[in-house]
Amino acid sequence: MKYRRRTLFSKPVKGRMRPPSTNELKNANAERYAFQLRIVAAALFVLALFGCLLARFVWLQTLQHDKYQTMAEANRISLVPVQPSRGIIKDRNGVVLAHNYSAYTLEITPSKLPDSLEQSIERLNKIIEVTPKDRRRFKKLMDETKEFESLPIKTRLSDEEVARFAANSYQFPGIEVKARLFRHYPLGELASHLIGYIGRINDKDLADLEDAGETANYRGTDHIGKVGIEQFYESQLHGTTGFEEVEIDSGGRAIRTLRRTQPKPGQNLVLSVDIKLQEIAENAFGDNNGSLVAIDPKTGGILALVSKPGYDPNLFVDGIDPQNWKDLNESPDKPLNNRALRGTYPPGSTFKPFMALAALEGGFRSANAAIADPGFFWFGGHQFRDDKAGGHGMVDMYRSIVVSCDTYYYSLANTMGIDNISRFMKLFDFGQPTGVDIQGEQPGVLPSQEWKKKRFKNPAQQKWFAGETISVGIGQGYNTYTPLQMAHATATLANDGVMFKPHLVQFIEDADKGSRTVVEPMPVKTIPLKPENLAVIHRAMAGVVKEGTGAKAFAGAQYEAAGKTGTAQVFSLKGGKYSESGTKKHLRDHAWFIAYAPANDPKIALAVLVENGGFGAATAAPIARQVLDYYLTGKKPNAPAINASDVESSGDD
Repeated sequence: MKYRRRTLFSKPVKGRMRPPSTNELKNANAERYAFQLRIVAAALFVLALFGCLLARFVWLQTLQHDKYQTMAEANRISLVPVQPSRGIIKDRNGVVLAHNYSAYTLEITPSKLPDSLEQSIERLNKIIEVTPKDRRRFKKLMDETKEFESLPIKTRLSDEEVARFAANSYQFPGIEVKARLFRHYPLGELASHLIGYIGRINDKDLADLEDAGETANYRGTDHIGKVGIEQFYESQLHGTTGFEEVEIDSGGRAIRTLRRTQPKPGQNLVLSVDIKLQEIAENAFGDNNGSLVAIDPKTGGILALVSKPGYDPNLFVDGIDPQNWKDLNESPDKPLNNRALRGTYPPGSTFKPFMALAALEGGFRSANAAIADPGFFWFGGHQFRDDKAGGHGMVDMYRSIVVSCDTYYYSLANTMGIDNISRFMKLFDFGQPTGVDIQGEQPGVLPSQEWKKKRFKNPAQQKWFAGETISVGIGQGYNTYTPLQMAHATATLANDGVMFKPHLVQFIEDADKGSRTVVEPMPVKTIPLKPENLAVIHRAMAGVVKEGTGAKAFAGAQYEAAGKTGTAQVFSLKGGKYSESGTKKHLRDHAWFIAYAPANDPKIALAVLVENGGFGAATAAPIARQVLDYYLTGKKPNAPAINASDVESSGDD
């Protein structure tokens, strides 16, 4: 059988394969070429990506190496502030008035709580008792402090409470036990107004720290001085914050301490105050409100600064609870008011020695010139009465001070005029802050024509009337001064016109080195006073406690003192007769006494004010006697200087 050979390009026959055409070959080549292009493009893209990664690696490992190494170290190392120990406050004899101790506190960071605050506290209460008082205090702290990391819900934990919480701490994220330094005032209310207290840093404190550029130094610090010495000397007492570099793991737990910068403790303060003298002065008031300031006239150092009633500064350290705050803030006795610096009162007859000195220096009256006192002074159709019916008879300057004759000073004030009085009194810093090292001092009011124009907006009220000068002469009218100002002026008078700035801190101690820096007495000025005029006033004030209104209170004293009693009206009698027993207590006269001793070489000058105490001779002078007795002779009293019957008694000035 003969077969036909089939070639590659033979025309296909039915049932046989057809050879490819030219078009089909061309399509295959195009697809292969396109595929190769895609491979090349993908390769170039991959190479570009690897180039970008390589460039990024070079950028990170070379140019940005230092930056990211620092960031890595920051993630590995935590900088923890170390709170400095606050400086100690002591009296002149080394008695500790404020110190620190360490204790545990239970603190909550609300932002880290998994549950609501109330739920977390309820669960916590099953482990450690959280009292209603703790809850109220915590709420008050939250209201006062908007920016915080943690706040104490319970302080001064016992060892048992610490152990109990530690065993269950895993159940309480956002709650932890911390060791803290706590401030303590061992004497409680004693000298509370001059020492002051510390409290939790609030938003206002933060703003003040930012303005002063002190924010960094207060990292890790929760408390700051609020009033008194604690506030005024905050920068010395606080110290310098230290830091620890702590290595931490990925969970934020400390592994080890790498480096520590020790904190510098705050400086200690040694006051000029004698705390035993302070205690005797406070006890002498009994249940009465008032103030006493005692000063060393030769240095300006404050020996005692009393404001009654006081308060317990320990209440404020952890954050005072609302109930105690309400009791203190709403008390009619105003225990938070520092009467020595902020209380302003008419000086009453304690103003008379200064009036007499002004008359001598200005040539308005001689010491021997006498007037007849009928028991009143007529001016402008108005009768200004003396406190003694029928008057004191013939009265010269010595007798006017010894028996406290109002009529003499009515007449003298009318002769001098208000502006002459004001100019002289300004020399003794009446109506001006003394510059004492406690904040919040009030200036008081030294009236003058210029003062009245500034004081009142209504033109009809701006005019000074001559009749207003009459009352100023006996320490009434617009006259108002603080007990500190009265003590300051008395100390200057005792020191023959040489004035020193009042101060409470005597030494500043370096806690590390143990060295002391003396706070040098600061002479403010010397008032140019004639010695013969000063001698007249000194002799008359010595006569007050020998034979005058203060003689009863100083009977049997072992030293010679000089002083002046005073009684200041709280409200105008409008021509009526004053009755102690028929007047409500808060409307009764204030009692004053100023003094210095020994009269020939004064070592202490003081001013005593008993609010609504009536006559100065009956209530204020006995307090001064107890204070001077202790300071000059060491004699300790057995009972308060005054009681209720003394306050209700009557008598001269």
